[in-house]
Amino acid sequence: MRHRKAGRKFGRNPSQRKAMLRQQAISLILNERIMTTEAKAKELRVVVEKLVTIARDDSSHHRKLVMSRIDHTPAVERLFDVVAPRYDEVAGGYTRISKLGIRRGDAAPLVLIEFVA
Repeated sequence: MRHRKAGRKFGRNPSQRKAMLRQQAISLILNERIMTTEAKAKELRVVVEKLVTIARDDSSHHRKLVMSRIDHTPAVERLFDVVAPRYDEVAGGYTRISKLGIRRGDAAPLVLIEFVA
């Protein structure tokens, strides 16, 4: 049984999973919205919401902490300067997942994950 086992593996080893989620987080921060599969979006939501929560308090320590997680200077700057200030008064729920249908090749459920305006 798979009870109480959090997270998804995506058929990848841990370093590949981490790299995939890091890249998707960077894309979401830079582009405000991305299209991906439902399972990946649900995992990405957890990562991005934690990053935005950290970025709401702009300090050098928090910048270093976020930089250690995503390691992409333009994305970190955009997160702290553009994205996080929008949510100063909001306690969570920074992203929205909207279903788009299925992918033609493999029938994977596609979704649009975006920041709530």
